[in-house]
Amino acid sequence: MPYGVRRQEKARDKLMSSGICQRGEEDEDVHGFLVDDIKKEIRRSSRLRCMKCKKVGASVGCSIKSCRQMVHMPCGLEQDFIFQFTDLFPSFCKKHAPSQTCVSSPSLPLSCSVCLEPIEPILSYNVLKCPACHGSWFHRNCVQHYAHSAAMFFFKCTLCNNKDQFQQEMLRMGIYIPERDAAWELEENAYEDLLQVYQHCDAVKCHSHKGRKYSSQSGYFEIVRCKLCGSRGTHRKCSNLKLYESDWICGDCKAAVEGKKSVPLPNHVESPLAIRQQRKRLFKNISDLHSSLISKRQCVAATSPEVLMDLAHQISQQQSTEVLVEDDDGVLEAALWVLRQSDFNPCCTLSVKFSQDKHSNNIRSQRRFLRRLVSKLQMSEIFEGPDGSKNLALNSKALRDDLYFEVGSLLALSLVHGGPPVGFFSPALYHSLFNYPTNYRPTLQDLGDTAFAHKIRQIAEAKSMKELRMAMQSASQYLEAAGCWRKIRELSEKDMLVEDVLNFYLIIRLQLPLQRFREGLRTLGLFEQVQMCTEAFHSVFCGPVERLTAESVMELFTVRFSEEKEQQEKENTTVDFWKKYLHECEEGRCAASLEDLLTFITATDSAPSIGFHPTPSISFFSSPDPSCAFPQSHCDASHLFLPMLPSYELFKKHLDYTVCQFSYQEFKKKKKKYFSP
Repeated sequence: MPYGVRRQEKARDKLMSSGICQRGEEDEDVHGFLVDDIKKEIRRSSRLRCMKCKKVGASVGCSIKSCRQMVHMPCGLEQDFIFQFTDLFPSFCKKHAPSQTCVSSPSLPLSCSVCLEPIEPILSYNVLKCPACHGSWFHRNCVQHYAHSAAMFFFKCTLCNNKDQFQQEMLRMGIYIPERDAAWELEENAYEDLLQVYQHCDAVKCHSHKGRKYSSQSGYFEIVRCKLCGSRGTHRKCSNLKLYESDWICGDCKAAVEGKKSVPLPNHVESPLAIRQQRKRLFKNISDLHSSLISKRQCVAATSPEVLMDLAHQISQQQSTEVLVEDDDGVLEAALWVLRQSDFNPCCTLSVKFSQDKHSNNIRSQRRFLRRLVSKLQMSEIFEGPDGSKNLALNSKALRDDLYFEVGSLLALSLVHGGPPVGFFSPALYHSLFNYPTNYRPTLQDLGDTAFAHKIRQIAEAKSMKELRMAMQSASQYLEAAGCWRKIRELSEKDMLVEDVLNFYLIIRLQLPLQRFREGLRTLGLFEQVQMCTEAFHSVFCGPVERLTAESVMELFTVRFSEEKEQQEKENTTVDFWKKYLHECEEGRCAASLEDLLTFITATDSAPSIGFHPTPSISFFSSPDPSCAFPQSHCDASHLFLPMLPSYELFKKHLDYTVCQFSYQEFKKKKKKYFSP
């Protein structure tokens, strides 16, 4: 027997010896056992013979006084003795040992809650159970190893997590529980692995001259880990990530989220059966994940303004990004210049300044900037099709310059920062991006008025096989490029042919532009939120944008009445004037339009997708000289001050003059460069 084990057994013999007790302090002699007492116990036990090995020196006896069983401690373990490591450290022979009772019949099959091997649920010396839940069963050796590892601070039932009752019962049944911390807590550098993170670039082509394992503290060569699994990484430069981007998904996780079944298998060789089983499990997990995403999407009932407002909470009011714009024609160039800066952060407030504005108002300038930006993006080279119903165009230069990503990012920025609805996506483009509606099929209307659309329409409108063959021959180059050139035997087959061509032209050939466009829309988390609320955002992206009406403008404003009754009567009269003026604007009987009026008050001619914050409001003022009482606006708060005038004619005249004068000044700013010498 090894020396260390012999020392441990002798120490336990001292604890369990029947003729010795701990009369000293813990730090006195041998842990409180006095040397004289130990010598005396050795002399006593030298005359006692062990019932197992028949040798002398048996110092441990059964605590029942009438029982004369004496053993060495190791021999007692073989004879199913129970040693209780508590109180006076009593020992019990097999006949007098404590036992457990089973309250209810256990359900089969059962396994040991530590080693998970099968166990026969019959209580005995070698089979124990938890007294709290009665459902957790243990081999004695297993629960003893578990107690020695977990120790007093972590030793508890593996099923119900009961600690106090479980420990008391295990002590009663002879399980030794050390009074220390768990073994894993005492190991040096036990948690060192937890402090290590994945540091390896897994991009197809790594641009780092210092190798795939190099990671800088920040910048393009900082390794960004997959936000879903954390076990894949890439340098920002190797995956074309912006400096502010920290959300990246590896190919495996992206395939799982998008429901694709091209899941790679491990590199090590396995049996064909194991490979098939693993693929089956992986495909099931992908299917379950995709189903959960779809169900989650259908359960979200938030409106688009609510979602955008949640996203807008990311925007810091303390930090700002300066956007310098020459004029309305230079809005897109200014936006792209800012976006391409290495230190650009989309979470900063946009501080917009037009060079021609002497007195800059940030809210007015920002809303003007975003309104013109969306208009310019609609006319961008990456879009094609009729106004208000645009599709992505395939443009190799735009792909090379990554313009699809940049335009998607600018649209996301505009919506979250309070810009107008996009309103110019075609249903086919919205479906391609967000798969809504799920049963949507591209139509000829999605193509717009192009030469290609004209040729496909000839195929769709053919009324005989002769006309169909002529139309197909005329469009043969397009059909061959789309992989749709084939023999048609019946006229009814033309519908399937047209559908295949439309799918190729509007979806299949645009996969790379669509992917980069989606990545751009992920700016500030917009794309993921739209995916969960596709129905709510359909009107935001797809036109037409609803025109203003008198009723819709009235609903935007909250009226602030005074507390004095006499004043309220005059204010109610002014409110009636206001409503009448809105209706006449809608009917075209005023010098100003509803759009002009809204621009005067809020600095935008349409309600932002995120809504107005704060809510537009109206208050009133009186003037001793009604002829000089003109309306005033405070666009930062979207607040309108209306004068209380004696007649509607005077009210209309003053409001027309003020709004038209404002519109004229704005017009002069836009055209100033054309008239300047």
